[in-house]
Amino acid sequence: MPPGSNVTADDVAAEAGVSRWTVNRAFKKDASISARSREKVMQAAERLGYVPDLRAASLASDRSNLVALLVDDFANPHKLVMMERLTRVMRREGWDTLLVNTLDKADAGPALINASQRRVDAVILIGLQFDDEVLAAAQHARRFPKLLIFARSSANPDTISIAVDDVSAMKEIAAYVDARGYRRPMFVAGPRTSSAHLLRKETFRDYWIERHGRRPDCVNVDAYDPALSGAAVEAALAGRGADLPDVLVCENDALAIGAIDILRHRLGLRVPEDIAVTGFDDIPQADSLNYQLTTYRQPLTEMAEYLVEVLNSSETRDFSRIFEGRLIERASA
Repeated sequence: MPPGSNVTADDVAAEAGVSRWTVNRAFKKDASISARSREKVMQAAERLGYVPDLRAASLASDRSNLVALLVDDFANPHKLVMMERLTRVMRREGWDTLLVNTLDKADAGPALINASQRRVDAVILIGLQFDDEVLAAAQHARRFPKLLIFARSSANPDTISIAVDDVSAMKEIAAYVDARGYRRPMFVAGPRTSSAHLLRKETFRDYWIERHGRRPDCVNVDAYDPALSGAAVEAALAGRGADLPDVLVCENDALAIGAIDILRHRLGLRVPEDIAVTGFDDIPQADSLNYQLTTYRQPLTEMAEYLVEVLNSSETRDFSRIFEGRLIERASA
């Protein structure tokens, strides 16, 4: 075969001594074909430099095995962990990913509609810019069969939520803080959304009111960004003198890491001796010697494997599901 020529499935079939039908089935994930025949085809394909045309194959099928992954909030390190886990599990099961960076809320709607024009089998949303208005617009113009929200719960009936049980998790964190004698908590919350929403702030607040009869202090941060979190915590603690919280309960690890940096390096406070800190997610930095962050670990691999089950299923039912994680106790609280 001359260099640079367009190698076809017929060329591979002739090289391997099999039919074109056998070549096509050898490249299908669940096709019925003997291991010996598949190996002959793969060896011939490697010798000839043949790569199947996935686009042509998808046109001949009702599935493309392509998923659009829409992500925002890249300042949050947990997003990278989720993306790595999701794409690794999906790729292992034969699903490819189209990554779309949604820059801001105004970009989220057009990004969804653009993804629907790429013949994807599903759209997965990871982020906080997908409110009811955006989701409604996507549903109206949708050309994809499944719209999944990963690691957040959604009240939108046209979406599939795959998330950790925020209520159960935050009750466990609140009970942990309570049992260790902390009595002046401050909750560090991230941005609010109207649909894809976390229930951590509300759950902690309700627990503390029920157990101690008072509403805990709260500081809100506009994004899950360690730098913004540090600035917000510093502003909230300025001028309070000795009237400081004894623990910062942070909605996620990005906020907790920003808070710890400010407590130690700008305010001269010790963690946990002066102010303890808890997080949520268990990102890789949480276990570093700099932070040793007490946090809550989401079962991301289990969640990703379930997501692939949803993608593979042809059923029409409510696939939304919540998962239980576990508290990881470290030195920060």
